[in-house]
Amino acid sequence: MQKTYDTVFKAKVALEALKGEKTIAEIASQYKVHPTQINKWKKLVLERLPKLFNSKIKKKELEAEQLQAELYQQIGQLKVELDWLLKNLNLSVKEKRMLIETNSSQIPIYRQCELSGLNRSS
Repeated sequence: MQKTYDTVFKAKVALEALKGEKTIAEIASQYKVHPTQINKWKKLVLERLPKLFNSKIKKKELEAEQLQAELYQQIGQLKVELDWLLKNLNLSVKEKRMLIETNSSQIPIYRQCELSGLNRSS
């Protein structure tokens, strides 16, 4: 059975290995982790460490987070508007059928029917 370690533990062990105050064998014995695993964690930290100080990556990540937040807000607003529209759409079946655009390439007919509360076969 394979053990799993949380990220805090991995960081602690890798940091200890980076310090170089103890040998990998001593650290492995202390934390009951295989030396090969400690070397992998140490290597991973060394590979990713320079990226922490790269301001371009931070800026891109911040922009991506802002974009994601904006998109989630737009999705939420559209959902509220759609729910309101469906609740307040008091048209007859005949009037709803007239709203369906058979030549629309943007919204498929089945989706138009769903949104207007119509059965597609009608």
